[in-house]
Amino acid sequence: MLFDMELRPLGKTGVAVSAYALGTMTFGAEADDAASHAMLDRYLEAGGNFVDTADVYSHGASEEIIGRWLDRSGRRDEIVLATKARFRMGDGPNDHGLSRLHLRQACEASLTRLGVEAIDLYQAHCWDPATPLEETLAAFGELVAEGKVRYFGVSNFTGWQLQRAALLGERPGNAEVVTLQPQYSLLSREIEWELVPLCLAEGIGMLPWSPLGGGWLTGKYTRDERPMGATRLGEDPDRGQEAWGRRNTERTWAVIDAVSQIADAVGASMAQVALAWVTGRPGVSSTILGTRTVEQLDDNIGAAGVELDAEQVARLDEVSDPGLPAYPYGFIEEESAERA
Repeated sequence: MLFDMELRPLGKTGVAVSAYALGTMTFGAEADDAASHAMLDRYLEAGGNFVDTADVYSHGASEEIIGRWLDRSGRRDEIVLATKARFRMGDGPNDHGLSRLHLRQACEASLTRLGVEAIDLYQAHCWDPATPLEETLAAFGELVAEGKVRYFGVSNFTGWQLQRAALLGERPGNAEVVTLQPQYSLLSREIEWELVPLCLAEGIGMLPWSPLGGGWLTGKYTRDERPMGATRLGEDPDRGQEAWGRRNTERTWAVIDAVSQIADAVGASMAQVALAWVTGRPGVSSTILGTRTVEQLDDNIGAAGVELDAEQVARLDEVSDPGLPAYPYGFIEEESAERA
């Protein structure tokens, strides 16, 4: 069963986006053209309007697949289209990074692959220590002024990096930061120490990626059995942030147990409960769904119909709380208790 998706503002802009975005990292890798186009069709049918990709996804193939779908469907005006640049796309010394040179080349290449005249949300995919942030924000600002990009966002920035970008974005000619795309889930809450308060203070909308913890929160893994078979960790147990060795902890299993019990209580899947929790967090504009099939997408979209009560949210908050590092966060909280 599908539910009408809530519309939310994209940060402090006047753009309305669905509370769940369709992430397309699987396009061209785990999903071919037919499967990818079926997911795009299904997503719009369910009321979604926000599609997120990146040039590095399948080395441009994800953008090309979306471009072919846009050409076939004629539905460009129905979606808010987001992509990203920063990671390596060639062998040359300037084929990556956030320099003006690379961003201009990357933007033109993405526009060509997508077959569009403008990118609605163009995002810096990760911090680049080799390029002054002033140069990056000026370059994005030029792309906005030229009509090739409508809004600017960032992904995978730390607190001080995002705050500096927000301040520089106030300078004439620079692009203003309207979104942050961070990793955020019941298993990854560290952004609450710095980034969430910053986004709330600056009106920057959050677009959580990996809201299911790389599949951990769907219930597909068990305590005593190393992943095997046709799952992301089964194919590569050491995969990135969700690696088995990194996530196989007592806290993880306590969170999974709580999600499972609440899912049974509300008549939903574990994925739907985990998605409903993160989408309900303060400052979230849209949660990015990453699926391989229409069936997985249907289950994820079903989270739009899941309502967690205050007691259930509190239980998930408590069991997933990663705690505060002793300094400075723990020290400040302790010393500020009376003032709070």
